[in-house]
Formats: sequence, structure tokens, C-alpha cells
Amino acid sequence: MKTGDKFAVLTDDITFAWAGLRTKEYKKIKNLKKESLRDNMTNLELVLNMLAEASTTEISKKVEPKNFKENRKVAKKGGGVAKKAKNELEKQTGKSVISKNNFLNNSKKEIKK
Repeated sequence: MKTGDKFAVLTDDITFAWAGLRTKEYKKIKNLKKESLRDNMTNLELVLNMLAEASTTEISKKVEPKNFKENRKVAKKGGGVAKKAKNELEKQTGKSVISKNNFLNNSKKEIKK
């Protein structure tokens, strides 16, 4: 499932499942307008997002969803795998994984020094 609006919905489902935020809400936290959310995630956010995506892919291979509704269920399950990891990490560190920090903006600031 890789076409336009449906792909965006599935991406949003995955993000919401692991982060508890819709993509628009997440971008707002990071003060992003048209910039890529993925390009502006911290390392931990990116790793969890990649875990959610990879988990979704593996679950999809096993389940073989037949339609968009089934694909959405798989996306939520895949995101749920990363949510468990996120919750455990937050429990162990006592701090949120979701950050206002913006990777690209921080990288640009360091380069200018």
C-alpha cells in the first residue's frame, strides 16, 4: 500500500500507535511547517519510528492484509510494538522520548560554530 493519501493515513496510524500523536500534532510540537518530521526526529524518535515501520512490514508479510481497513489494523499493531519499547524506555529513564528538539536545526547550529 504505497499510494498518496492512503499511504499518509497508514503512516499517521503507525505514528499515532507508537507516539500517541498524529503526524500534524507531532510536527506542531517540533515547530515544523512543511519540513519532514522524520528528518527532524531525535535518534531515539527515529529508532522507534523505524521499529514501528519495520514491525508493520513484518506483520503485514505474515497477515497479508487484503484491503485498506486490514492494512490500518496492521499499521496499528506495528506501531504498538514500538509503543511498548517507548513506554519501557520512558519508565527506565523517567523522561519522555518525544522531544521538541529538532535534529536538523540542531545539526545546522553545530555546523555554524
